[in-house]
Amino acid sequence: MEERVTVMLNKKPAYDIVYGTGFEALPSELDGMGISSRRLCIVTDSNVRELYADILKNLLCPHAKQVDVFSFPAGEAFKTLDTVRDLYAFLIAQHYDRKDLLVALGGGVVGDVTGYAAATYLRGIDFIQVPTTLIAQSDSSIGGKTGVDFDGYKNMVGAFYMPRLVYMNIETLKTLDDRQFYSGFAEVMKHGLIRDALFYEWLLEHMYEIHERDTETLKEMVMRSCAVKKLVVEKDPLEKGDRALLNFGHTIGHAIEKYKNFELSHGESIALGFVAAAYISWKRGLLSMEEYYEIRDMLVPFNLPISIDHIDPEQIVALTKSDKKMEHGTIRFILLKKIGKAMIDTSVTEQEMLDAVREIYFDEEDERA
Repeated sequence: MEERVTVMLNKKPAYDIVYGTGFEALPSELDGMGISSRRLCIVTDSNVRELYADILKNLLCPHAKQVDVFSFPAGEAFKTLDTVRDLYAFLIAQHYDRKDLLVALGGGVVGDVTGYAAATYLRGIDFIQVPTTLIAQSDSSIGGKTGVDFDGYKNMVGAFYMPRLVYMNIETLKTLDDRQFYSGFAEVMKHGLIRDALFYEWLLEHMYEIHERDTETLKEMVMRSCAVKKLVVEKDPLEKGDRALLNFGHTIGHAIEKYKNFELSHGESIALGFVAAAYISWKRGLLSMEEYYEIRDMLVPFNLPISIDHIDPEQIVALTKSDKKMEHGTIRFILLKKIGKAMIDTSVTEQEMLDAVREIYFDEEDERA
C-alpha cells in the first residue's frame, strides 16, 4: 500500500512524495500527467540500469508514447557537465520536446544530473525522481536542488528545479551494498541531529532493525527523514535562510571529499564533518562534552568514520573557502545548540575549523610513537 505526502511551496501543492514497496503503481501515477502523448527518457547509471531500468521501461511502455533509456557510468566522477552534454545530445537525437518527461532512476548523482538537464534543456522540461539509494530517498530527491560538480568542486553548477513527482520503492534499499547503505544513513542521522531529537533517539533504538533492513523500519525511517527535509524546504525553498541548516557537516565534509579525490563516499565525508561541527559546538559551550562524544561515538555502530588519516588539516581548511555556501567571503557554518536543534553561524574562524579537523585527524606516526 502506497503512502503519500504533498510538498507545499508558497502555500500551494508542488509535488507528491509517494512511498511504496514496488514500482507497479508508478504508471498510474504518471497517467495523471498525460504520458500517453509524451516521450519518457529514463536516465540512470550503469549500476542501476542492470537492476531496474528494464523493469521500469516494461512497466511504462504501454502507457507512454515512447520510452528510452539513457545511462552513464556510475560514480561521482561522472557528475559533470560532460555527462549533461551527452544527455542533451541524446534528447536532441531522439527529438524530445518541452512536453516530454525525464525519469531520474538512481541515486543522488543520477537525480542531480537529470534535474539539472531538465532545468536547462529547452529552458525547462518536466522530470520525476525515482530514487533507489538511501541518500537519494532520505535527502537529495526532495527539495529541487540540482547540479553537477565542476573541476572537483561539489555542486558548483546547478539550479533549483522541482520535480513533478518523487516515487520511492523502499525495497530498492535492500540491493545496496553495505557501504552505500550506511553512507546514505549519514543524511538520515543528520535530519535527526538538526531538527528532530526524538527521531535521532528512534534511530538508535531501532539500530538492529536498520541493520537487518526490515522493510517497515526502513519505510518509517525514510518517511521521518523526508518529513524533516520537507518542512525545511517548504519554509525556505531557495536556501535564503533556514534551509542552510541541511548543510550540517557539509562544509568540512565536502572539503575532505575533494581532498581525498572522492575516495570516501559522500556520507563518510559528511560524517567526519558532523564530528568536526559537533566539536566546535562543544568547544563553544553549546553542546556538553557528553553530547559531543555521544554524537561522535554513535556513528561507529552505523559503519561511519569518526577519524581520518593521510590528510593535511591546513589544506582541508583552505578548501572550505571554495565551498558554495560562502557568502560575502564568510562561511555559513552549521552548529548544534543541542541534539535536534541546529543554528547558522557566520563567525566560525579558520582556527576553530583547524582545531576541529585536527580532532578527527588520526596521525599514524603519532600513534606508533
